[in-house]
Amino acid sequence: MKKIDANFKYLVDMYEDSYYPTVLVDKLQLHIVEVVDFIEANKHTTEEIQEQLDKMTIAINELQDEFYANDSELETVARESIAETVDAILQHFEIDIEIEEAIRERDW
Repeated sequence: MKKIDANFKYLVDMYEDSYYPTVLVDKLQLHIVEVVDFIEANKHTTEEIQEQLDKMTIAINELQDEFYANDSELETVARESIAETVDAILQHFEIDIEIEEAIRERDW
C-alpha cells in the first residue's frame, strides 16, 4: 500500500503566516492526517474516502470559533492552503475526487 512521504508538508501557507495560530493549524492538520491514515490503512472505495473527507471538513468547520477567538479565521489563504494540501494527497494516492467535491462540506 502506498504511503505519504514522511517529509510531506501540510498547510504550508498557513504555517508560514503568523495570522494563523500554530496550535490551531496543528489541530487542523490532525484532521487531514486522519484521512491520510484511513487511506493508507486499507483499500477503500471512492465513496468511503469521500465520507472521511466529509468528516474531516466538518471537523475543520468546527474549528472556526477557535480561530475567531484567536483573532484569525478560515478565509481565502486558509481555504487555498487546505485545498492544496488535500488535492496533493488525493493526487499522491491517485484518488479520482475533484477538490471541490472533496471539501464539499466546507462553510469557510
